[in-house]
Amino acid sequence: MRLHLHLLSDSTGETLENIAKAALAQFDDVEVLRHFWPMVRSETHLERILGEIAQNPGLVIFTLVNPEIRRTLEARCRAIGLPAVAPLDPVNHALSSMLGQEMKARPGRQHTLDAAYFARVDAIQFTIAHDDGVNWENWEEADIVLAGVSRTSKTPTSIYLANRGYKVANIPIVPESPPPSTLFALRHPMVVGLTTSPERLIQVRRNRLLSLNQQDETSYVEHEAVQREVAYARRMFADNGWPVIDVTRRSIEETAAAIITICNERAAGSGTRAE
Repeated sequence: MRLHLHLLSDSTGETLENIAKAALAQFDDVEVLRHFWPMVRSETHLERILGEIAQNPGLVIFTLVNPEIRRTLEARCRAIGLPAVAPLDPVNHALSSMLGQEMKARPGRQHTLDAAYFARVDAIQFTIAHDDGVNWENWEEADIVLAGVSRTSKTPTSIYLANRGYKVANIPIVPESPPPSTLFALRHPMVVGLTTSPERLIQVRRNRLLSLNQQDETSYVEHEAVQREVAYARRMFADNGWPVIDVTRRSIEETAAAIITICNERAAGSGTRAE
């Protein structure tokens, strides 16, 4: 089945795209043609979009706070028989009722350059500068340190967490080259071990070698060597009492969510709040 999906936002549209992505994941065999319309803040802009919608009818999903623009969009969609859905409305209405105040009709207010925004920028810069064991002397400044053998998604997970505001460092665990002693003496950061099944690890590594046009007959993908490597890392995690996450069947987002949960539990146990 083919579906035209029109996404209209008066801001960047990031929230709207995530909502649409989550909803579409529940349906199979759908060819989705996305029409993305960010920064819709004037009737003139909306008029141009409405012409495109009429030519490619489908589902309209929007996050628009300007009442006049909303009314125009909803009226025109009704006139041509198209559904127009505002997914944040139920949440906004519930919050308004619970808080006893009207919502502020300010487009893109969540993207205000506040302290939290600059903290995320700082976290991203820190994380990029502390990838793959680099600058280990500064690990005490991190919120999280990820440890794991090569190709256990340390870097992408670190970047994802940095976008959530966490300063993250990561280090590969290599039996022939033990990590610096600093790793075992950290007090502030939470060290998390990432592991995976040897079979899955070999598959990922072979694909990596193929993408680099390299021969794959090395200990990097030899089954017994990989088993020893994974076992060595697991023993290190256990000896130091670090929480361990198996990434074999987890996406980057799922791994990061599990790490954030552990962070929150740790913060609750110490009486502090995790950001």
